[in-house]
Amino acid sequence: MAVSPQIHPLAVTRTGAVVRLRLDRPTLHNAFDAGLIAALTAALEQIARDATVRVVVLEGSGASFSAGADLNWMRGMASASEAENRDDALALARLMRTLDELPKPTVARVQGAAFGGGVGLVACCDIAIGVPEAKFGLTESKLGLLPAVISPYVIAAIGQREARRWFATAEVFDAATALRIGLLHEVVAADALDAAVERQVSWLLMAGPHAAASAKRLVARVASGVDRDRLDADNADLIAALRVSEEGQEGLSAFLDKRAPRWAKD
Repeated sequence: MAVSPQIHPLAVTRTGAVVRLRLDRPTLHNAFDAGLIAALTAALEQIARDATVRVVVLEGSGASFSAGADLNWMRGMASASEAENRDDALALARLMRTLDELPKPTVARVQGAAFGGGVGLVACCDIAIGVPEAKFGLTESKLGLLPAVISPYVIAAIGQREARRWFATAEVFDAATALRIGLLHEVVAADALDAAVERQVSWLLMAGPHAAASAKRLVARVASGVDRDRLDADNADLIAALRVSEEGQEGLSAFLDKRAPRWAKD
């Protein structure tokens, strides 16, 4: 994948099959504006097309993961027309959906606070690991707004019951609460964060590339509540196709031969 080492306001680095996307507006707590939304969306779309990328780590520079919307950006949108605000919201929706449906496993490295859209990014990632000091909030209702664009992903992560509370109250909650309600998968000390992220990356790299990338689509389809007969048929089609695929054949052969599959050696 040919990427610039620095795409302002986003830093993109690659080591082997792993790409790290770092929100890089530390003085503004990595807050969203149109530029960051466009840069992150473009990077994710490029990654989606690159078959050699196997894992994506999303992180933030400085003290915060992402403080949500940039105040200056919000000020500008407050004076914009309803149509302009709709276009702006659709751009954010495109970003969230692109991240959520990215055909690569994603890991959120949450080293600091995440608010509003920052919570949305965490919810869209397949795995989220944070530090005890991290704070979270869906604070839009304080402004007379709601986290509408990110709501499908946050509700999927934390459930309807929890979402009703946090969407309405705009309370700030800690990492322990984020872990309890399902926004984070793991909370580790700050000095253990990188090791915890790398451990998850290592597990993902040992999985079959197609299988790991397809896992989220399987979960989404099962969770959608489609007709059970159709679901059973679709799942049978999926596992049959995987078993006879090159990757499935290699994985089964490696297991039977008691050796590591080829992709685990990459």
